[in-house]
Amino acid sequence: MLHPRRFAAQMPDHAAVIMGRTGEVITYRTLDEEANRLAHLLRSRGLKAGDHLAIVSETTSQSLAVFWAAQLAGLIYTPINYHLTVGELQAVLDDCGAAAVVASGRTTPVVAELDLARVPVSLTTGTEGIAGFEPMAEAAAGLPTAPIADEGEGREMVYSGGTTGRPKGIRKPTAQTAIGDPANPAVQTALGMANYGVDHTSVYLSPAPLYHSAPLVFCMCVHRVGGTVVLMERFDPADCLRFISEYRVTHAQFVPTMFSRMLKLPAGVREAADMSSLQLAIHAAAPCPVEVKRQMIEWWGPILFEYYAGTEDIGHSAISSQEWLAHPGSVGRPLQPVHIVGPDGNEVPTGEIGVVYFDGGREFQYHNDPERTAAAAHPRGWRTLGDMGRLDDDGYLYLTDRVAHTIISGGVNIYPQEIEDALIMHPEVADAAVIGVPNDDLGEEVRAVVQLIDPDRADDETKAALLRWCAERLAAFKCPRAVEFDDSLPRDPNGKLMKRYLRDRYWSADSDSRIV
Repeated sequence: MLHPRRFAAQMPDHAAVIMGRTGEVITYRTLDEEANRLAHLLRSRGLKAGDHLAIVSETTSQSLAVFWAAQLAGLIYTPINYHLTVGELQAVLDDCGAAAVVASGRTTPVVAELDLARVPVSLTTGTEGIAGFEPMAEAAAGLPTAPIADEGEGREMVYSGGTTGRPKGIRKPTAQTAIGDPANPAVQTALGMANYGVDHTSVYLSPAPLYHSAPLVFCMCVHRVGGTVVLMERFDPADCLRFISEYRVTHAQFVPTMFSRMLKLPAGVREAADMSSLQLAIHAAAPCPVEVKRQMIEWWGPILFEYYAGTEDIGHSAISSQEWLAHPGSVGRPLQPVHIVGPDGNEVPTGEIGVVYFDGGREFQYHNDPERTAAAAHPRGWRTLGDMGRLDDDGYLYLTDRVAHTIISGGVNIYPQEIEDALIMHPEVADAAVIGVPNDDLGEEVRAVVQLIDPDRADDETKAALLRWCAERLAAFKCPRAVEFDDSLPRDPNGKLMKRYLRDRYWSADSDSRIV
C-alpha cells in the first residue's frame, strides 16, 4: 500500500516531516494520528467525500497533516496563495465553491476580511482566537486517532499562479478509491517517484510553498514511499545550502530563480556548503537560463534533472544533465507526441518557433471556465499549456516563452525570456523582468525592469551599462529601449514572475506611461 499509514505501522518513529529552521520533527505515527483526527473533525462538521476544502496557509508543521486529512476524507482540496489580494482570494474561494476553509494563524486575519457567508465551516490552525474561526487543535482534541469509517482518496485542485491573468482552477477526475489503490492517480504519481530513486531512505527538501502543485504533490508522494520531507518555511539561498548539509538531503526540487540566488551568494558561502549527500536536484516551473544551469552543473555536478509539465497533466518532457550538456537550453525529449503550431493553426517546420501542443495526456478542465478549457485545445484535439517553443533535429524541445508574454514590436515577435536570461547574468542584477509597453508607432516596445543587488547603484550610469550588456549579447531589435529599477520584482514565493502587475503599470486605462 503506497500510503504513509503503512510507515506509521512499520516505522512509527521515522521522521515524516522536519521543519528546516526549527528542526521540529513530525514522525509518521504523529502524522497519521493527526491526519485521522482532522479527518474525523471534517466529517463531524458535515464535510463528505467530494466536498471542497480551501486551505489558506503558509508552510507550517501542521500543513501536511491538514492535506492528508483532506485526502483521507475524500475531499477536493484547494491550497490558495495567501499572497494574493483580498479580492483575488475571494475570487478563488468563490470559484472553488468551498464548503470549509482552513487558515493558519498568520493568514487568518486576512481571511477574516473575506465574505465567508457561503462557507459553512471556518477553522484555524492558529492558537489565537479569531472571530468566526474555530481553533482546529481544540476542536480535534479527543477525537479518534483511528481512521474514519468511510475514508477514501481525495484529490487536490490547484489554481494556476495567475502570472498573466486571474488564477484558474485546474480540475481533474476525482473518482474516489480506497487508500493506496494503484488505480488512483495520486498513487500512480507516487509510483513514478521510483524514477527519481526516492524511497524510505530518502530525504527530500521542499523549498517552495505548498500552495503550488509540484511542491504539494511531491511532498505527499514522498510520504507514500516512506521518505522524510524537509520543509522550508520560506526560501533563503543560504538556508537552503545549510539544510542540504545539516539534514543530509538526498533529493530536492527547485525553480531557476532559486539557482540564480544561490549562485549569487558569496563565494565563501558556496564553497563551504557540503552538497555530498545530494543525489538529484530536480527543477521545473520555468525555463532555466543556459549559463545559470551550466554554472549549477559545474558546482553540484551532473545531478540536475529537469522536467517540463503542467498541473494540467497533458504532456511531459525530461532531460538529464548529460543530455542537457549536449543540448543546452532544451527541456528534453517529450514523452508524448508534440506539435509546434504556427499562427495559421498548422505545424511549422523543425527549428521554427510556435505554440507547443501535446497529443495525449490526462483529462482536465479549467474549473467553471469552459471557454478557457476550449481555448487550450487545437481543432485536432491537441492541447497546450500556453508555451512557445521549437524542436531540434534530434526531437529535443526548447521553450522560448509564454504565449501571453510575447512582445509584438513593429510586427516582429520578441520573446522576453531570452532577454531576461541575458540580464540575470550581469553581476549587479539580482532579478530582471522584460515586458512590452505601449508604443504608438511600434505597438509595443521592449522595457526591462531590474532589481539590483545594491539598490544604491540604481542610476543612469547603471542603466547605460545594462543596455550595453544587452547590446553585446542580443540582436538590436531584442534589446530593451529603456531600463527601470524596482526594489523588488513581483515574484511569488515559488519564483514565478507575476508580470501582470508590471504590465498593469503601462496598460491600465488610467496609465500615463504611454510611449510615443
